[in-house]
Amino acid sequence: MNINITLAEVKKEDLNAFFQFQLDKEASYLAAFTAKDTNDKTAYVERYSGYLTDPSIHMRTIMADGEIAGSISKYVIEEEAEITYWMDRKFWGKGIATAALSAFLQIEQSRPIYGRVAFDNFGSQRVLEKCGFVKIGTDKGFANARQTEIEEYIYKLSE
Repeated sequence: MNINITLAEVKKEDLNAFFQFQLDKEASYLAAFTAKDTNDKTAYVERYSGYLTDPSIHMRTIMADGEIAGSISKYVIEEEAEITYWMDRKFWGKGIATAALSAFLQIEQSRPIYGRVAFDNFGSQRVLEKCGFVKIGTDKGFANARQTEIEEYIYKLSE
């Protein structure tokens, strides 16, 4: 299966699709570290609309054959660049996240750049590893989607 993957500038209307994606219970469980109230669309759109004009945040919409498949972003926390991405579940297991991250890393030059992933999110761990990220440690944090503290793996891409 040959799927055309592109990264597009995020348009405000894309946020509606992103909001719907994060309502998926299985996806939220795997992402683990989500917003406290994922059901508040107004708060979601307002928060992410602000990110669109924040120069420290680099957001892209992941398109698969012209359809919104997910989102990918670089943001800065504690003076370190981190990567985050979210795929609509219907696009899981098709190599789209890996292709999107690989393409994003060509246009986002921040290095080192880090990725954090729940200990049991094996799909996301594989995406990071296929794109050259190396697991460098672990941390624990409260996962809103699970309502408990869990372990997360920390990945780093140096070059």
